[in-house]
Amino acid sequence: MFRYYLQLGTRSLRRNPALTLLMVIAIGFGVAASMTTYAVFRATSRDPIPQKSGVLYNVQVDNFGPDNSNDQGEPPQALNYIDAMALSRAHKATRQAVTYRVGASVIPDNPSRLPMQEGGYATSADFFTMFDVPFLQGGPWTADDDQKHASVAVISKSLNDKLFEGGQSVGKQVNLDGRLFRVVGVIQDWAPQPLFFDVPNTGGFDDGASLYVPLNRAVDLRMPNNGNNNCPKAPEQGWEAYLQSECVWLSLWVELPSKSDATAFREYLTGYAAEQQRAGRFSWAPNVRLRNVMDWLAAQKVVPPESQVSLIVSLGFLAICLVNTVGLLLAKFLRRSPEIGVRRALGAARRDIYAQFLIEAGTIGIAGGVLGLLLTGLGILGVGLVFPERIARLATIDPSLVLLTLVVSILATVIAAFYPTWRAAQVQPAWQLKSN
Repeated sequence: MFRYYLQLGTRSLRRNPALTLLMVIAIGFGVAASMTTYAVFRATSRDPIPQKSGVLYNVQVDNFGPDNSNDQGEPPQALNYIDAMALSRAHKATRQAVTYRVGASVIPDNPSRLPMQEGGYATSADFFTMFDVPFLQGGPWTADDDQKHASVAVISKSLNDKLFEGGQSVGKQVNLDGRLFRVVGVIQDWAPQPLFFDVPNTGGFDDGASLYVPLNRAVDLRMPNNGNNNCPKAPEQGWEAYLQSECVWLSLWVELPSKSDATAFREYLTGYAAEQQRAGRFSWAPNVRLRNVMDWLAAQKVVPPESQVSLIVSLGFLAICLVNTVGLLLAKFLRRSPEIGVRRALGAARRDIYAQFLIEAGTIGIAGGVLGLLLTGLGILGVGLVFPERIARLATIDPSLVLLTLVVSILATVIAAFYPTWRAAQVQPAWQLKSN
């Protein structure tokens, strides 16, 4: 019967191509608008590390005080050097990584080639294991390298291609600002989106880094902070004075496998802030935060507000298109009242009328979904006109979006057809036969 009703529906749609085209266009445009904005929203609100997002936590300690806090009383987004080092040295977490953004001039061995300015991070050995960074060659440096302030580095595939033509580079040396670092590992070009571990510097979206060096060695070499730097008051001149100042520029992430571990670490944070208060460094009550990945992204409002507004508006547009489709289907189905009356008189039940007309509506939904896919492709190409390029390039069409577009189109059309179908099923066969 499904095949028979599908044939009837297709034949009915062909009888009035203008009306059919109007319905297909309405569904296609409504679905395309909602799917285009959903693609952007999905890209910016996804879980960047779903396998571990519940056990990775960002650490905040208020070293500014209420006079310098925002209206919500939030601590600064980052930590100063004193707090970051004290908390990491305590080793209260399974793993921890202190990170800051650096930039370095990479000098090729070939003197005929110009130096390249590359962005990177100074961090801890645990960084790579915590965040499941994928390695192509070698591996991360060790905790012992951290303690020894070793001149080692992990580089990205793209930088390896530039310096070593993609060959084996583990054990070779790379020249950063005139200082030699031994390559211990090469990673796949890695930039989870949103870039959760460096929201203060990137806003959550960035191309990723080309090199990573040990934090202790970077501090020894006075590699300047290439990211944000916020100070409650201007620090004194000099690198050592900067390290001892209250300027915040480092992030601390910890891995806590269980809820009890997170509770214990939060209590430790509160106790640490209270200890600083007793020592006279803080004159305010402890104000700390410990948030997992998704809570951190939500607190930092990483999802662009324009993507949320656009999604709501597009869903409203889809609803308007469906309302118009309801009216068109109602006119189309009721025009066929004599045909319905004859079918009912010959023994067709109301459920048969429902099946026939809902399958016909599903056919319209399929056609609208195909048109919606084409328009969604055009919409994604034009996303850059509304959103910044670093966000627009994240919106892509993949098999899941194709399937979702078709499913939404068919379901929306079938739902829109319920009321017209119900009205059509109420046709009285006796009255139709008598009047016709």
